Amino acid sequence: MFGREVVLTKKGLSKIEGEIEHLKTVRRKEVSARIKQAIAFGDISENAEYDEAKNEQAQVEERITKLENMLKGATVIDENDIDTDVVNIGSKVVVKDVEDNEEMEYTIVGLTEADPYELKVSNESPIGRALIGKRVSDLVEIMIPDGHISYKIMDIRR
Repeated sequence: MFGREVVLTKKGLSKIEGEIEHLKTVRRKEVSARIKQAIAFGDISENAEYDEAKNEQAQVEERITKLENMLKGATVIDENDIDTDVVNIGSKVVVKDVEDNEEMEYTIVGLTEADPYELKVSNESPIGRALIGKRVSDLVEIMIPDGHISYKIMDIRR
């Protein structure tokens, strides 16, 4: 189902397992109750509530299947195995923007865990690709949609 390797941190694995559990134990029951309620309205051949609930049921089941398949082939990064000498998946990287001296910390994660609002960047994103394999004090030029940015790596942590 996935054309590329799924790489997760332990937090990412936990989050996906939690979502699967929620979908199976809470959402399935909610949708089932909506289907029963819609059936109680009578003729289901022209029952919009029934159709909507059945569509939602299909979406929930599709999401469960997708997440379970994702986990089957996933590689989980153990935080204790993260090398702090070099940037890799699972690393927290403090960088300084060379132009404005602003510091920020990115966490390098696999594609499925990426969340730009939490500064979790995918190893496949322009920033992630540029940082992977670099060391403290390295200068990194990154091509982004708005042009380019230059970072100096200040620290690498787990």
